[in-house]
Amino acid sequence: MADAPPVARADAWRTLASGLGQTLVTVGVVLLLYVVYQLWVTDLFTARDQDRLADRLRTEWTAAPPAGDPAPVPAPPAPVAVGRPYVVLHVPRLGEDWSRVVLEGTTEDQLSQGPGHYAGTAAPGERGNAAFAGHRVGRGSPFLDLDALRPGDPVVVETADGWFTYRVLGDPVTGDVTADPSGIPGVQVVAPSQTEVIAPTPGDPEAGPTGAYLTLTTCHPRYSAQQRLVVHAVLDGPGVTREQAPDGPPALTEG
Repeated sequence: MADAPPVARADAWRTLASGLGQTLVTVGVVLLLYVVYQLWVTDLFTARDQDRLADRLRTEWTAAPPAGDPAPVPAPPAPVAVGRPYVVLHVPRLGEDWSRVVLEGTTEDQLSQGPGHYAGTAAPGERGNAAFAGHRVGRGSPFLDLDALRPGDPVVVETADGWFTYRVLGDPVTGDVTADPSGIPGVQVVAPSQTEVIAPTPGDPEAGPTGAYLTLTTCHPRYSAQQRLVVHAVLDGPGVTREQAPDGPPALTEG
């Protein structure tokens, strides 16, 4: 059988190259649209969810019957079912008005709407470790700049009764996140399997609660889930009630 003439072979190669080029362009467009969806479109959905959750939480808080005489300190928030709004996080270092409604639970159903409280960890304001997770990129990117936190920075948890202020562990003078007397680092990067970071005493799963801690976790580095960025903080005093500080504690303005 005679070989195909050179012109026919050239046409075949051009057809193949054209088809391959069109396929690569299509794949590139699909990938670009996926990135746009993950980085920007999901942010719009989460912002809408946060507005809805904030309205729902404020309504529930104002509708709650008064508990009698005002308490000298706020009570830790009562448990709620997984998926329900729980508390509001304020992190002044991340922005003057940075706040996010936290849901109970840390599955994607919850984290797609905002940060989540690890079920089974302590309630804010009580001994143990109140632990929270949030997306680094996409879904509102609540913990995008979590690595900006420094020793001594406040993390304020707002509840129905008032506010609890936590301080990032470490040495506020030198900025050394490893120099806290508790031995617990203020900021660390760990493997996803190192769940001891949300133990009652962070880093020591065999110990009971030795203080009132707060832990924030997110993916690390940005655009990757290979590791976890973790911030540990400790409760700074007993908290203040809404009667004592209607506009919140002074820590809210430390950003």
